[in-house]
Amino acid sequence: MIIKTQADKLLNYLTDASNLPGGHAEKLFVPESAAEIAEILKEANEKKFSVTVSGARTGTVGGAIPFGGVLISMDKLNRIKEINNDFAVVESGVLLTDFQKAVDAKNLFYPPDPTEWSCQIGGTVATNASGARSFKYGATRKYVERLEVVLSSGELLNLRRGENFAKDGFVELETKNGNKIKAKVPTYLQPKTRKNTSGYFSTENLDAIDLFIGSEGTLGVITEIELTLLPKPQGFLSGIVFFEDEKDLLNFVNKAREISFETRQNQSAKLIDASLLEYFDENSLKFISEKFPETPENMAGAIFFEQETTEENEDVLFEQWNNLLEKYNADVEQSWFTTTEQDLIKMRDFRHALPVSVNERIVRYKQKKVGTDMAVPDEKFASFLKFYKQKLNTSGLDYVIFGHIGDNHLHANILPKDETEARKAKHLYGRFIAQAVMLGGTISAEHGIGKLKRHYLYVMYGERFLSEMIRLKRAFDPNGILGRGNMFDERFL
Repeated sequence: MIIKTQADKLLNYLTDASNLPGGHAEKLFVPESAAEIAEILKEANEKKFSVTVSGARTGTVGGAIPFGGVLISMDKLNRIKEINNDFAVVESGVLLTDFQKAVDAKNLFYPPDPTEWSCQIGGTVATNASGARSFKYGATRKYVERLEVVLSSGELLNLRRGENFAKDGFVELETKNGNKIKAKVPTYLQPKTRKNTSGYFSTENLDAIDLFIGSEGTLGVITEIELTLLPKPQGFLSGIVFFEDEKDLLNFVNKAREISFETRQNQSAKLIDASLLEYFDENSLKFISEKFPETPENMAGAIFFEQETTEENEDVLFEQWNNLLEKYNADVEQSWFTTTEQDLIKMRDFRHALPVSVNERIVRYKQKKVGTDMAVPDEKFASFLKFYKQKLNTSGLDYVIFGHIGDNHLHANILPKDETEARKAKHLYGRFIAQAVMLGGTISAEHGIGKLKRHYLYVMYGERFLSEMIRLKRAFDPNGILGRGNMFDERFL
């Protein structure tokens, strides 16, 4: 195990993609096994100093940034232990990009598709990461079959899906050493959104493994993961389609979504079944055109869709998509379609060109972007998007809106040019939070809470339910050493 204490050796571990300033720690541990992590946590628990888990630091909410205490880097727990036809076993420090390559080489498929593939698998489990393909396949939670977790006491916990369910409002788990932990499950229900990463998971007949998925390093340190794999799709049809009228675009999305849900219910292989539906507003297209000058002008927005195909259904599916696009007045002539891997890479580059262009612009302004991560129920989406645009247009601030429209989950990125605009952007963000909560939505659909959004978690759930989350944390981490500052302000602990 490597231990570092020199300030210059810790610098790279004191920040993440949130750019939250002020990170500091006394020591960095780089263990190579769960046993070494157990040693670190046991000492930290006895001395009651805080422990922050550091993955690839791609998170946007400051969860990996320490404010005192020690850091545990997962970089050396990077072994892919097993891949077979149904599942894989990996250590939590394995990079998603390496895992995807290994799975693909065996003609298999791991669906979770967060935008940033340089993340670690453990980080995706700790945040219940999702992404574009979650429209069809759901978030990471759906693919986690087993977890090995080191608790703050240093004890080991093995959790397998389907073995430990809540009973009479409590879960009771036994550590490897034979000690039993009884924890009261939060009583709130999840918002009626397709995606949610706001607080601990709670539902009727809760499976205990789901408490740790999305817990953001506050209940234990995940060291080993068993993941479900699927057969690799034979082929695909992808398109980036442009619309002159936003009403047509929204009607197209609603219909494509409706048919996709019906197809899955009927298990038909010859009907539209989108694996992703991604949205770009007109401002997004202007940004992207700086890198893709072939982007059509004067469009109200665009949709990026994908559908898996076989040799038998490829032609009929292309015809069905084409008919649907014509019905809703898409500009088919200027739109782009492909069934080849090379052109698909270009389409994904188109999708990723937007956040790159946004980041370049905000660096030019010497400010920080203010980005939303809210989602609302199906029936509230159109009004929420309208609210976004009305408030942003009235504000006079630069912005783009893009993201996972299939899941009613869009990112509004506000780009302030100076301090005055930055204050206005933060005020608008608060308005969007309030509106999402009022509509029964979530304040964080995929990025989690971390340190940046813990105040808004209180807004969403209120004191009673926040207290239930804290009581759950104390059952597994009595001294509150793990992920201190993540999800909850330290004063609550």
